[in-house]
Amino acid sequence: MATSAPPAFPISTAQSAESQAPVATPAFRAFISHLNDSLRNALSQRRPWAELADRSAFSKPESFSEATLRVRKNYSFFRVNYLSVIGLVLAFSLLSHPFSLLLLLGLLCSWMFLYLFRPADQPVIIVGRTFSDRETLGMLIIFSIFVVFLTSVGSLLISALMVGSGVVCAHGSFRVPDDLFLDEQEPAATGFLSFLGGAASNVAAAAAPAVAARV
Repeated sequence: MATSAPPAFPISTAQSAESQAPVATPAFRAFISHLNDSLRNALSQRRPWAELADRSAFSKPESFSEATLRVRKNYSFFRVNYLSVIGLVLAFSLLSHPFSLLLLLGLLCSWMFLYLFRPADQPVIIVGRTFSDRETLGMLIIFSIFVVFLTSVGSLLISALMVGSGVVCAHGSFRVPDDLFLDEQEPAATGFLSFLGGAASNVAAAAAPAVAARV
């Protein structure tokens, strides 16, 4: 008498269980590595804070054109320090408004783990419904518009950037740059955010493979 084969049960293979979490993907590791290298390179170019606050080097500019020229020269020399000041003002503003900070962190994490660094073999499933990449992108764009324009996050970021830029411009216009000289191997900055160009390109290069796979 032939024995009947036992019923087959669905068994998850090791390959299906090996789907990586977003924090373990190569793109995310490359992003963290690029970000770490950019921050270290930035801090290595920072000027001494005592030189930034030298009282003997302050004087009132005689004209608006002279103040503008001072700001440009001082930014070329103190650009890392100035961006650090703006970053501190921005951080203080966010820490003093915890709700806005949580919203911004939630927005950034949503973009990172639901789209940019999410493995291509892991669809987004919410309440039993599977969302395609286009639907996920559309939801993230709508969520970004809501957070930035319909909450206090946008106004808080703009006001913090304006305050930080005002502090930088005030210092740059009153600091006499006659005693400041750039090293020959260091090129002068070409714009206010040119310092962030290298970091932005590295981040784009790290996230490009994950985004290209969904296009």
